[in-house]
Amino acid sequence: MKHLYPFLLLSTLVAAPLAHAQAPAVAAPTVTPASLPPQPPDVAAPKMDPNTGQPQARFMATHEKFVAIAKEGKAQVVFLGDSITAGWAGGGKEVWDKSFGQWNPANFGIGGDRTQHVLWRIENGELDGIKPKVAAIMIGTNNTGGDSVEAIASGVTKIVTTVRAKLPTTQILLLAVFPRGGKPDGKLGAGYEKIKEINSIIAKLDDKKTVHYLDIGDKFIQGKDALSAEIMPDFLHLSPAGYQIWADAIIPKLNELTK
Repeated sequence: MKHLYPFLLLSTLVAAPLAHAQAPAVAAPTVTPASLPPQPPDVAAPKMDPNTGQPQARFMATHEKFVAIAKEGKAQVVFLGDSITAGWAGGGKEVWDKSFGQWNPANFGIGGDRTQHVLWRIENGELDGIKPKVAAIMIGTNNTGGDSVEAIASGVTKIVTTVRAKLPTTQILLLAVFPRGGKPDGKLGAGYEKIKEINSIIAKLDDKKTVHYLDIGDKFIQGKDALSAEIMPDFLHLSPAGYQIWADAIIPKLNELTK
């Protein structure tokens, strides 16, 4: 597994005493990995704990669990993503078991993940030993607060190309970033316009051969430009009804790609 040697080296160098020919040494402030600028969306990075400056313990433990599942080599369909994907094990569990059980699916979703984190995970063992028929990817919403459209699309692209390189016989189902509400009433705001721009770029990754782009976002929108609290209680994460919509929308494609 890769580690943060560049970060540790930087911390060591910066923490070293600064000497002047005629003045006493003055120690420079210590720089921890957590205080360094975040990695660009297309650069692999583990999730960091701001209190310790080390990789987040829960993130690492979950990652190791996924690595172990991958090594078993049983899953025929793998889902990669953030908390929306992780929610299949929560509110979406009943729908998950009923809809995908035939493929012995693996849920590799971690809450709060950005493209950097998913990229790090798949570069560090989560795709080793496994040869699924389909890898379903939906990631990017957690990048929208601070990264540009182009940078986020670049991160998604890097994930797709990395999956293709590691799993050359696996079909990739690339899902558009889901819509999210910017207001208490679920009305879609400027953030959704950004998501649409991201999706317009990553849609071009569809090559009709091994990468298949699918935008199901409109299925979550009820009425005029609004999200229903029955589908997305916080206008971001899905309810069981939302997960049913997701499953119903992709099962035909999964049936096609798993033949």
